[in-house]
Amino acid sequence: MNVIKIPMFPLSIFPLPGEMVPLHIYEPRYRQLLEDAENKDMAFGIYYNHVSNIEKLGSLVKLESVIKRHSNGEADIIVKCVDLLSMSKLFRTFRDKLYPGAEVELWNVDLSEPMDNTLRQHFSEYMGVMHLSHPEKSISIFDVANDLNLGFEDRLKFVQLPDDRKSPFIITRLKYQIALLKEAEKAKDVYHLN
Repeated sequence: MNVIKIPMFPLSIFPLPGEMVPLHIYEPRYRQLLEDAENKDMAFGIYYNHVSNIEKLGSLVKLESVIKRHSNGEADIIVKCVDLLSMSKLFRTFRDKLYPGAEVELWNVDLSEPMDNTLRQHFSEYMGVMHLSHPEKSISIFDVANDLNLGFEDRLKFVQLPDDRKSPFIITRLKYQIALLKEAEKAKDVYHLN
């Protein structure tokens, strides 16, 4: 893998590939980053700034849209995670900019790789219990992980697993959610509103 230098935004979030994330931009340095992301169509990193992130993992994101610009210069935006990264060095500033930068290695996650059939069956059951439909197109394992809205600790565990362990990990989480949802449905039948 190549080490590259990219702009970096340390936050307490860890988006997974394919995930859309709303952000409120208010600090002058990140307003400058937003301006550069808009004008230069550049990606930037979100470093998961948490003590549990000993591997220094993060997400490569691209600006999807600016939802609202506030009169004081702040902005509400949506970014989309396009890859994962491992960070080797964090710099206070990126080149001559106000915002931080980092040396990273990109993972080159392949979102076009379809999930296996066992995972697909469990995901279909989960979507059925949720009363949702999903397109029958090949959905990646990351799409399933995003639908599950995993906690940050589970996200870290998931991405660090070898490929052959990722699907069983997600299936375990799906089974748990399915069991919870079925119990909630049963509880609805027990209580009668007056």
